[in-house]
Amino acid sequence: AGAMSGGRPLRLLGLHGYRQSERRFHQRTGALRKALRGRAELVAVNAPHPVPGGGEDDDGDDPPRGWWFSGPGTFEAGEVAEAPAGLEESLSAVAAALAEHGPFDGLLGFSQGAALAAMVCALRARGDPRFPVAFAILVAGFASRAPAHSHFYREPIALPTLHVVGDADAVIAAPLSRELAQHFVEPVVLTHPGGHFVPAAAPQKKAYLDFLDQFCPGQGQ
Repeated sequence: AGAMSGGRPLRLLGLHGYRQSERRFHQRTGALRKALRGRAELVAVNAPHPVPGGGEDDDGDDPPRGWWFSGPGTFEAGEVAEAPAGLEESLSAVAAALAEHGPFDGLLGFSQGAALAAMVCALRARGDPRFPVAFAILVAGFASRAPAHSHFYREPIALPTLHVVGDADAVIAAPLSRELAQHFVEPVVLTHPGGHFVPAAAPQKKAYLDFLDQFCPGQGQ
């Protein structure tokens, strides 16, 4: 049931990392998009929240963005945030992107975007009609530490997932990504020796394609 049997490639909605944007994510996933060419296309979307203070490469019209904040205008993956802000707007933004730019077959999230994609998977597995996706690829993901988000992980998430873990990741340590994988039913875990990026060398390319081979376009609808 290869992707090509459906007459179109699989379509993945890309969710960028914290302090990135759709454009930055597009620039940094060139090798991945090339590896998936003909099999899957990646369409990224901007997170709804600009990150205060900008960044060193901030050019004004493309501010760095985030999916939610653990503190006022800040984010730390390891922080047990008592009052996380912005998640509902981001879930709505993902739902809107799926509706307006779809159909999509799956999600591909990186870092905070992978954490958000995992939450979307949890809602999808519970039957939330806003998120018609069949699978997700979660690169450098983690489970939110905020008590307000704990309900996402209460029961095992029954949606097929590929978890990509960088052994040398200094931003989201490998154990955090492995812990996220354990919240899923039968997760596939792909380890690579690199750091905090979306890997697309030959071994990872094969793992992506093997995972995607299970799905046909339109399956999640």
